[in-house]
Amino acid sequence: MATSPCSSSGVSSSSSSGLGADAGLEIRTRSVEQTLVPLVSQITTLINHKDKPKRSDKTLQAIQRVGQAVNLAVGRFVTVGEAIANENHELKEEMSVACIEARRAGETIAQLTDVASLDHPESDSHITIFTDKTGVVKAARLLLSSVTKVLVLADRIVIKQIITSRNKVLATMEQLEKVSSFQEFVQIFSQFGNEMVEFAHLTGDRQNDLKDEKKKARMAASRAVLEKCTMMLLTASKTCLRHPDCESARVNKDGVFHRMRLALEQVIEIVTDSRPNGENEMAPISIYSGIKEFKNKVEGLRENLYFLSKENLSTMLEVILEHTEDFTDSAYTSHEHREHILELSKQAKMELEQLVSVWMQAQNQKTKDLMEDLEVAILKTCQCMNELKREVHSAATSLAADLLKYHTDHMVLKALKITGVEGNLEAVAEYTCKLSEQKEQLVEMCRLLRHVSGTEPLEITCIHAEDTFQVTGPQIISAAETLALHPSSKIAKENLEVFCEAWESQLSDMSLLLREINDVFEGRRGEKRVYLSLPRPGKHNANLKALKPVKLDTEEQAKIAKLGLELHLLTSDVDSETEKWEDQENEIVQHGQGMSSMAYSMYLFTRGEGLLKTTQDLFHQAEIFATEGTKLASALHAFSDQVHEDDKPLLLLEAEKLISVCRQLQITAKASAQGKSATFTKVDACILKTRNVMTLLCQLLPLCFKLLRKNKAGNGCLKPAPPWKEDRIRTGTNAHTPERRAETFGIKSLENHVTNMTFLESK
Repeated sequence: MATSPCSSSGVSSSSSSGLGADAGLEIRTRSVEQTLVPLVSQITTLINHKDKPKRSDKTLQAIQRVGQAVNLAVGRFVTVGEAIANENHELKEEMSVACIEARRAGETIAQLTDVASLDHPESDSHITIFTDKTGVVKAARLLLSSVTKVLVLADRIVIKQIITSRNKVLATMEQLEKVSSFQEFVQIFSQFGNEMVEFAHLTGDRQNDLKDEKKKARMAASRAVLEKCTMMLLTASKTCLRHPDCESARVNKDGVFHRMRLALEQVIEIVTDSRPNGENEMAPISIYSGIKEFKNKVEGLRENLYFLSKENLSTMLEVILEHTEDFTDSAYTSHEHREHILELSKQAKMELEQLVSVWMQAQNQKTKDLMEDLEVAILKTCQCMNELKREVHSAATSLAADLLKYHTDHMVLKALKITGVEGNLEAVAEYTCKLSEQKEQLVEMCRLLRHVSGTEPLEITCIHAEDTFQVTGPQIISAAETLALHPSSKIAKENLEVFCEAWESQLSDMSLLLREINDVFEGRRGEKRVYLSLPRPGKHNANLKALKPVKLDTEEQAKIAKLGLELHLLTSDVDSETEKWEDQENEIVQHGQGMSSMAYSMYLFTRGEGLLKTTQDLFHQAEIFATEGTKLASALHAFSDQVHEDDKPLLLLEAEKLISVCRQLQITAKASAQGKSATFTKVDACILKTRNVMTLLCQLLPLCFKLLRKNKAGNGCLKPAPPWKEDRIRTGTNAHTPERRAETFGIKSLENHVTNMTFLESK
């Protein structure tokens, strides 16, 4: 579980301060990174204070308060770290060393800033921040390094928690595989359900915290498999228990268990950043990513004629053209598309030959005419590659649109259900052949879409879809064969229904994925797929049908359509506002974009589309949305410390409004609702309150943007943060409360202390 030796991203500060966290610690999660950013920023402010010949008493007192504040905050931080160490003996030694280092660094900074009582703080007789700048830098570096170690060690405990949860699930799965009676199965499956819910929430939190979008997408895919397979495991196991001598039922059940184990293993690989047997992950290269890299190299010749070889460029094009063979060799590519792709491939080779010829001449003789010829050759090569990209995109998306339209009636699945109930083995065999053909078509569609998906997360989604069709097809066939052999079996019929629903659900997801791929290609919206974890834990029993969430019917969707449309318009407004910000990594922007993405998913729900399939999905999404809004309010409070005093009250007032509406939404989303009428009322209230939050967000973003520009225009930079105040730290101290006990396993309590390490700049 140890972190890889890699440079820490997002923790470095300005070069002038000479600060940086331990290079041996890699920070993979946003929570650790965002906890460190304020500390890095404020220590940098302290290190870079202006040296003035005369310093007022007010300045000296301010500097001393800074040192005391740092020392106190570090002391509290270390206390939490030591508590975590005491509860986790395997990390106690490392955590204790890091805590001692942090405490020592805090005390050193307090000593060096103890200047208010001195008549001559720059005197050599007393070492201070004014006489020993290097000492302050060393202490600051030690503080950052030790705090980072504590946070990363605390993060390891989260990883350990996920691994422990996975091990519980695996152990219970082994018991489920071996049971021979229904009574025993019911008892163990009830336990399994609880363990899966716990694992889903732990991994859901981890997924949201990951910095790497590619890992996020892989985690989402694995968790989606686990979610769907949980119900499959129930019905497949029950069918096997009812018909113990049926070979097709056993094959069906074994397939589910195998797939779940693979998904569990992948989650752990992502969480621990490791591969079995130390092998490296080889990600398949798509045509889009290949063309993007090739164009970057070609356009780079404008700046530097010598940074790569012609062989390198030729090899890159060869790889791209090899991948186009996936299209030209496919039986499902139209004759017209095939001819155009072959023609453009030939043209690309010719354009590259011309480019290389001019490029080689320009290396020997850099004349004006040759440089103009080179520019023309670069433009023609890039234009040809753009046309090739457009052609393969058209080929893939038109095939996908046709296949999805053709298979929307699910005729083969319906026929399998009917012939299975009739016990017609010959007809079942005929329709399983048709399903196998359909599976091959859909798998090919996924492979071609991956080439044109445009982003790594969407590429991974295409790979996940391909795997789903590959695995689910044979499982439907084995379930149908079982039903045909036992046509009066209700459980065999239910089992086939579950696998058919999974197939239909994946086809529905493909329609959304196709829309997202087209949006990325046309530059409209790079919408991230928001994955929802399993329902919130409650009382579980073996009769999962009673817990099955409901979907809205057509009439109910029509009633909330107007609200949904308003929500859609608001997401467009928010996206327009966030696009104005130069710094897309700004915390306010990121929270705004996340909320817009979630609101868009809720809008799709009102249309009966998207990934939110049930009312329970919607309510859970509303809770996450409200939590994200609360995080944005915290970011606004932090931002208010950096704006002018005159602007601060308005910003804080808006932040309080945001907290209020988010709290209302959270209460609504968590409220229980029994019956169809009450559930619809709750859905309506959640959408309405989400709209209210988005309306407020549309007002907040332009206000923040305006204040940011105003401060930059007025000062050249933002105001430093105000003094640290002891009363700003309000963390629970009751170790017996559930919240407190949960915090000791994570880094939230540590975040509270580090966030409050703020500093004064001399005035």
